[in-house]
Amino acid sequence: MSRHLSSTELKRLHREWRHRPTPRLALALDGVQTPYNVGSILRMAAAYRVDHLWMAAPTAPVRHAKTAKTALGSERFLTWTEVDEGTEAVEMARQAGYRVIGIELAHDAVPLHELDLTVDVCFVVGHEDRGLASATLEACDAVGYIPQLGRIGSLNVASATAIAIYEARRQSW
Repeated sequence: MSRHLSSTELKRLHREWRHRPTPRLALALDGVQTPYNVGSILRMAAAYRVDHLWMAAPTAPVRHAKTAKTALGSERFLTWTEVDEGTEAVEMARQAGYRVIGIELAHDAVPLHELDLTVDVCFVVGHEDRGLASATLEACDAVGYIPQLGRIGSLNVASATAIAIYEARRQSW
């Protein structure tokens, strides 16, 4: 019969996964303006060991009260760099050795699960309504999208980022 894990059992369960080798994973946020979305992304990033984040203006600041409320302190496990534009974040990620993949509903986008995410990857996500800036989208090495089965045409940026992060880790496992 199933039961909840104790805190000690939970730590042991996660310890096994932490010791598995995984490629580096980074994120670039290109104008994600809602603090709650940024906080959710930070929490997911900390949970799945994202190595670095680039925060391109006008992304909500990590230290914003509403961001912090949603992140629940997870930002203390992360490193980030604030930049002026998404293209700057893309270039910095590329210089750091990442393959830069935009997450966007765009022409020539490939289903995310069909991309090779077993290398060092930096996902780039954009504004809640407008998505990635055109220049940022063009600067990416590849563009992936998350196939959807229902009648909703798009996902919340924090939800889409969570799915992308998980897919990258799943492929490397």
